[in-house]
Amino acid sequence: MDDRTRGVDPADGPVAREKGTIVGRKAELERLFRMVNVVNGASATERVLVLRGDAGMGKSALLDSAMRWARVSGVRVLRAEGSESEASLAFSGLHQLLRPVAAAVDGLPERQRTALAGALGTGPAAEGAPDLMLIGVALLSLLSESADPQPLMLVIDDAQWIDRASLDALAFAVKRLEAEPVTLLIGVRTGDPLPALDRHWPTLTLAPLDAAAAGRLLDHQPQSPTGRVRDQVIEQAAGNPLALVELARAAATSPGNSPTGPLPLTGELERIFATRLAELPAPSVQLLLLLAAMDTADSAALAAVGLPGAEDTAWRPALQAGLVRSTGGAAHFAHPLMRSAVYHAASPDARRAAHLALADLLGDAPDRRAWHRAAAAPGPDAGVAAALEQTADRARRRGGHAAAAQALQRAADLASDRTESARLLVEAATAALFTGDITWVDELATTARERTDDATLLANAAVHSGRLAALTTGHAVVFSRLTRAARQWTATDPDAALDLLAGAAVVRFYSGEDTQRKEIDRVLAQLPQDEPSAWLRAWVGAVSDPADGRAELVALLPQLLADAEGTPERLTTLAIMAWLLDETSLAVSAFDTAFDGWRAHGPLPQGLGGAAAWAYVEYGRWEQAREACAQITASASALGLDHAVACATAVDACVLAFQGEAARARSRAAEALALIDPLESRSVAVYVRRALGAAAGAEGAYETAYDQLRLAFTAEGDPVHYHASWPALAELAAAAVRSGHRDEASSIVERAARRLGDGASPRRSALVSRARALLAAPEDAEPHFRAALADPALERRPFEYAQTLLDHAEWLRRRRRITEARPLLTTALETFQRLGARPWVERAQAESRAAGLDVAASTTPDALAELSPQQRQIIGLAARGLTNREIGERLFLSPRTVGSHLYRSFPKLGITARSQLRDLVEGTPLVATAGRQE
Repeated sequence: MDDRTRGVDPADGPVAREKGTIVGRKAELERLFRMVNVVNGASATERVLVLRGDAGMGKSALLDSAMRWARVSGVRVLRAEGSESEASLAFSGLHQLLRPVAAAVDGLPERQRTALAGALGTGPAAEGAPDLMLIGVALLSLLSESADPQPLMLVIDDAQWIDRASLDALAFAVKRLEAEPVTLLIGVRTGDPLPALDRHWPTLTLAPLDAAAAGRLLDHQPQSPTGRVRDQVIEQAAGNPLALVELARAAATSPGNSPTGPLPLTGELERIFATRLAELPAPSVQLLLLLAAMDTADSAALAAVGLPGAEDTAWRPALQAGLVRSTGGAAHFAHPLMRSAVYHAASPDARRAAHLALADLLGDAPDRRAWHRAAAAPGPDAGVAAALEQTADRARRRGGHAAAAQALQRAADLASDRTESARLLVEAATAALFTGDITWVDELATTARERTDDATLLANAAVHSGRLAALTTGHAVVFSRLTRAARQWTATDPDAALDLLAGAAVVRFYSGEDTQRKEIDRVLAQLPQDEPSAWLRAWVGAVSDPADGRAELVALLPQLLADAEGTPERLTTLAIMAWLLDETSLAVSAFDTAFDGWRAHGPLPQGLGGAAAWAYVEYGRWEQAREACAQITASASALGLDHAVACATAVDACVLAFQGEAARARSRAAEALALIDPLESRSVAVYVRRALGAAAGAEGAYETAYDQLRLAFTAEGDPVHYHASWPALAELAAAAVRSGHRDEASSIVERAARRLGDGASPRRSALVSRARALLAAPEDAEPHFRAALADPALERRPFEYAQTLLDHAEWLRRRRRITEARPLLTTALETFQRLGARPWVERAQAESRAAGLDVAASTTPDALAELSPQQRQIIGLAARGLTNREIGERLFLSPRTVGSHLYRSFPKLGITARSQLRDLVEGTPLVATAGRQE
């Protein structure tokens, strides 16, 4: 170890700090120091580490040591420290973290620059609701730029007090850092959840020091206790390093304040810190109270209110007492417990006076000013409540939904009457809805109900709770709750009842439980059939059972879609309805229009949001489907909405399987299954079985494929899910023919055919016909093939169409009708190539050769097939002329990651320049042409 690293040696630490020495943490220091090597090229899977521990266990000391080691190793460090009061200020944590690189924001692309500047409050907020995904992409780009030429380490201390909006953006960006030398260290107290952060990120939990380490730490103190007092200190501290240091100090300087128990450890420490205040001069105590009331780690914010720098003599007594320390020229509490001790040692009147003094000094910071006024309010205060409501509005426009809900909740406490308080609580529930915290939403709604009899407010509270509950995983419980609430409001507020029933219909789709359809029908029958709600009634019916009354629902669709023009949210809802009714073209058109007009890609995924991805899959726009999956996953995972993540992951797994990425498809399918209970969420369970069946089929493991697809149907042969199981019918038949399960599969297909009825969609009829054709005796198959291909609309579902063409062509060739087979093979092969369905390309090529067709020798499609699906996405967008930044914005990747994928892809494609991509991608596809004769 060279001279640069002396004093930060992980082998035997001591790492000196103002308040002591780190001992007994050799393994922890080694783990943290290894994180520096991650940014210099080690495994990207280890680029995040969450450091957990109780107050005083040494998290900050260890993080400081890691930062010093990083700096002497040539790594750039950005740091933010959470504080309780700033947890309610949207993006305050991100603002603090990014201050050293704030100038680089100006170099971002315009849309990203505007989004991030608006979030940080350094530029105007975007019109309408903020695009939180774009804020995340902007942060991703900024971190990527900041990691060049130096590696970058991000350190977040006291993350339990970092505002939710900052954590959401940070989690989004860090999960997408692939090629960048960036790592993240997070310090958080044990027991405090970090809902925005990935629960699977590596965690290092600080255990109490053992007796030997505790003794060594006491030996490092200026006046180490001895004898009975030493034993008392060790026993009372229970291995907590801060407690050991401070209890030893108290025993040495004030023997009467030695630990007496049985106070909780934090209470005992706060008592010791408070005792020191009595020894300080009044000006120092007043400064400490202002610092405690300000409660920020942001030196610029401290300077803004006129608090003197740490070099001012007024701080000297507090510095000598170990209550504050100097950091960056500003005075900060040496530990959050010291801040708590100072604050609570003051009288209520003194605390209020401190907050009012700070409010007067914060005229240019209206949000901070409003919160200080709220802290000083002894009771209801309409003026302060109004100021907090304005703070909430500003937070919401910047994307800080958690901060908005907190401000509204506090405003409700200060409202002048109970009805106004209830209104603010319902508004708070609306904002909290976008945090994914259903417990919080329920708490706000319940409190609102306790404060008012206003029917409209009560109904709104019920609807808000129901919207979020519908996206959770406990479907049986949630369904009962939603239908019970809907019945309650059928007479007094039918609109609210219908909204709640719409949520119940979403749950019914997720669960696939047939008894739930009957309950929805019963409640729906009790509601008036008025014109304004006709579209939502139709939607509830389609989601609950798309086969019941399908013809009438399809007839309504064009007018409903026309009426929804200009309202993207309703248009999205109706697009879902079109997809459920197997009107895929209408669905895709509506989704496209809705997404073009919907700038608020808010963080709450729509119920059945995976429908858009499925519609794009069926329509042959697979890369767009994967983009939709990525967006749903990004927003839902930040909110802890596991079911929404599972839906998107299952769709992604299917696309990967269709493209021949069997291993990756199985991995994604396993991720989806891990997030749900298959008995509760039959829809996702069936999608996963389709993915696993397709993955096995791609590898020629048809027995395994059959076993997986068989699970999409009950033991009796009925569909496990009333909608999701139907596409698996033809896939089951194809696997059965190749695995010796023809009889069982035929029984399932015929059972399904009997369920179709007269109102079946042409698509379902085509799927049954294809399955029958595959399972029929050779001499009986042709009518079924012709029926499967009879509907021209099938061509708008190119993968299913090409599969049927290939099956029919194979049958024709085996019947020696090769001339008829050839055009079918040519069309099927071209379609599979365009989709990137590699297993099907190979099968169609083999069949084409057997039919006497020559397959052109171009290696381009094969080369593209060697790329990963993500690389193919990037190549396709680059070929269309998009820059790395524009591609990154579309796919939620950093520009550097995009560049890395392109760099690795060019040799596989046999090209050396970006200019060659367009010709390569748009060149002549691998086609079959007539060769030798029969």
